[in-house]
Amino acid sequence: MLERLICICVATLALAWGAPAQALSAADAQALAVGDTDARIETLNRLSSQADAATQALIEALAADAVKVAGARVFIVREDRATDATTGQPATVPDDAEDVVNNNRMRSALEVALAALRLSQPDEKVRLAAAVSLQADPNPDQLPLVEKALAAETSERVRAALEQVRAGIWLGSEQEAERMKAAQLLATSRLPEIQNLLTERIAQESSPAVKAALLRSLDSVRATQAWTDRLGVAFTGVSLGSILLLAALGLAITYGLMGVINMAHGELIMIGAYATYAVHVFFRDHLPAWFDWYLLAAVPVAFAASALVGAAMERTVIRFLYGRPLETLLATWGISLILMQAVRTLFGAQNVGVENPVWMSGGWNIWGNLSLPWNRIVIIAFAGAVLLGMALLIGRTRLGLFVRGVTQNRPIASCMGVNTARVDTYAFALGSGVAGLAGCALSQIGNVGPDLGQGYIVDSFMVVVLGGVGQLIGTVYAALGLGFLNKLLEGWAGAVLAKIAVLVFIIVFIQKRPQGLFAMKGRSAEA
Repeated sequence: MLERLICICVATLALAWGAPAQALSAADAQALAVGDTDARIETLNRLSSQADAATQALIEALAADAVKVAGARVFIVREDRATDATTGQPATVPDDAEDVVNNNRMRSALEVALAALRLSQPDEKVRLAAAVSLQADPNPDQLPLVEKALAAETSERVRAALEQVRAGIWLGSEQEAERMKAAQLLATSRLPEIQNLLTERIAQESSPAVKAALLRSLDSVRATQAWTDRLGVAFTGVSLGSILLLAALGLAITYGLMGVINMAHGELIMIGAYATYAVHVFFRDHLPAWFDWYLLAAVPVAFAASALVGAAMERTVIRFLYGRPLETLLATWGISLILMQAVRTLFGAQNVGVENPVWMSGGWNIWGNLSLPWNRIVIIAFAGAVLLGMALLIGRTRLGLFVRGVTQNRPIASCMGVNTARVDTYAFALGSGVAGLAGCALSQIGNVGPDLGQGYIVDSFMVVVLGGVGQLIGTVYAALGLGFLNKLLEGWAGAVLAKIAVLVFIIVFIQKRPQGLFAMKGRSAEA
């Protein structure tokens, strides 16, 4: 009975695709929302064939279980806002309004109707998304709609997706020629769900020729999926590496160049994240029209907040401990506890969420089911920009020259008239500010809390030590290498064992090569 009703629905939609739209009446809206399932499906068939904007909105709301009925009136309720289904005007839902309940038969009919409506939309992206959604679960009853859409489609991308849908439907055809053609067409599919369709059909196929074609297609789809998985691992490795690079760049200055074992580095990252949260709240409450651009203001604020805290640390505590690494370790560990408690006092112990701007939401679908999140892509680009800025600052500016001179030979730099105390403060503030930039980036991929920095302090030290103390290029190679290695091992052994394996690798490597990947060269260097 269900198949017959859906076939009638499909046929009605296909035949009347180009018919003029008719306004949704209150009687039709009520007939579509309540009553016997057979009568509702019959009304759906009739309305969908000549659907206007109100009818389409009601069908979409029914599929989303967002419809209420009170007497003769039908309401669409989304996010606590109600509109009249017939007029589209805002309305107040009566207290005695009841939710519309759809059984499986009704849901199937709604899905067919929505597919037909979306395939006829003027927006190419909407049509493409509708065609791709139909590929995962092709239904023979959808064939007339697909054929009709193919006849009218002008976009090559949408046509290719519709041909994949038709091929999936042809897999169940009684004609051997159609099944053979379907097997050949599906060989180019990038969706992992096609593997299940081909596997099921291979088990049922009686024709040796078609079965051989299906097996070849299955091998092709699996090979494509394997490359998709490899690309996914590569991207996640680069993403993790960029995060480690951001977290370790500041430490490459404070520890790599200045020799300060800064155990409060993670808390400086946390301060940058909370500074971003504060800017986010300010824009949300006071400048909502500019909210999508709050990150442009949050980046300098995060840098400044962490840099000021770092400068205060250097002037009050660390300046008295240069040349005594163990004392700096203990002192900065105590400062880290103070900073965490201060944040708990100001913002509370619970994590807070930072919303992504619209332009960082969603993802870029580049291959089958491989979607690259925009927030990760932006963070990778941001890490590259910060790295370039750091390299130019250290290698091409007067401040960078002073920092390198004081680091290599403090007494001679002082004799040349360099104010070493001021340079120390500037350098430590710079490293702390870069840590704040890392916190700004991390706020876009997770919650912000007082313990945020604790998850990155160990990784930051591993990156700096593995790359070579004082070597910026070594920090880059170490961060990207550890990111790739960690994600590669996660796919084989899981996250915990991968972390242990990476730690063991670093221990063995440092034992064999204590200077790291890139040794600092100079007159007194042994390497």
